[in-house]
Amino acid sequence: MCWQPMFIVCHSNNLKMTTHPQRRRTDIPIVQRITAVLWPSFLTSGLATVLLFTFFNPEEIAVCTGQAGNVSNVGAYTIGFFMFWLLTSFTCSLTCYFQKPCDRPDIKNQPQ
Repeated sequence: MCWQPMFIVCHSNNLKMTTHPQRRRTDIPIVQRITAVLWPSFLTSGLATVLLFTFFNPEEIAVCTGQAGNVSNVGAYTIGFFMFWLLTSFTCSLTCYFQKPCDRPDIKNQPQ
């Protein structure tokens, strides 16, 4: 069975639901699919960056990693934000990938 979007068609005062024969789930524009991944990951990475640097000072992290004096606080915030954004973009992409329905094998036509 194929997924078909439902549309509500209004004629005078009668409402009825119809399916559009030409539309498929893959008809979502690529820009909308990319935005559906990047926007939530952007918001989550911003929150994760705020929470991380609320509890940990970037200078203390730099001392622990042996990079003391090489990176400013703003640089550490920027690197942290983009690392979180990369991580959350990857996880959002996996979520979108695993939402796709799997093909079911046709059991009726298989030889026994």
